[in-house]
Amino acid sequence: MKKFTFVLSVLVLASLVLTACAPKTTTVPTPTTGGATSGLADLGGKTITVAVENAYPPFNSIDQATGQGAGWDYDAVREICKRLNCVAEFKQAAWDGIFPAMQAGEFDMLADGVTVTADRAKIVAFSTPYVEVNQYLMVRTAETRSPDQMKADPNAKIGTQIGTTNEIAAKAYFTGKTIQDFEDFGAAVLALKSSDIDGVVIDNIAAIGFMNENAGVFKLAGQIATGEALAFVFPQNSTLEAPVNAALAAMTADGTLEQLNKKWGLIP
Repeated sequence: MKKFTFVLSVLVLASLVLTACAPKTTTVPTPTTGGATSGLADLGGKTITVAVENAYPPFNSIDQATGQGAGWDYDAVREICKRLNCVAEFKQAAWDGIFPAMQAGEFDMLADGVTVTADRAKIVAFSTPYVEVNQYLMVRTAETRSPDQMKADPNAKIGTQIGTTNEIAAKAYFTGKTIQDFEDFGAAVLALKSSDIDGVVIDNIAAIGFMNENAGVFKLAGQIATGEALAFVFPQNSTLEAPVNAALAAMTADGTLEQLNKKWGLIP
């Protein structure tokens, strides 16, 4: 899926962003098991703060029935904490400013379907990737134009989330067009639903999440970019990175990660 490369100025402005963008807290404690899984680090019941947008299904969103956060990120991090003997405290945070916040250690971990990029790796650390995604154009079901036809149509309006790798893919594919940027994908999808725009550049997994939430409203018109690895994010030199990677390896070995990925539609 997501997310964008960084500009150097963001490093200088990090402290200002952190002061101005205090996140809303949506804590969801994860009960400890009384000890870590054999062979893994034991974090001794430590609380770890996990940043999420709560606006990016199926990775994370607010369940309308319960008012609680739900999605792949919640299930995966809870499973990791179960194995490492820690407690996950999820904090809702806007995408804008999240990387300076991670760099400054405001959060212990970011779980938001984040794309691994070389630029990001200069200021944060990544876990082992847990899935690969591709970029698609999501449109209304009645749409008949292909991505190439929309690219050639001067009247076609394309949107995506600002500051993401989706935005980069949109600009690279729809050359010459002004891409309409939205604060989050929920806003972009609403604009598509109301016909304010004609397509949203989004990764295939998130697209399926929004399509499931809006049955019969949207479809995928076609693929426009390939091969983005998604991973958890940590501050550089985080002591949490290695234990999480070990837990992910254990979850891969025993099939738990595959089950979670299938449950939330990350893989078929």
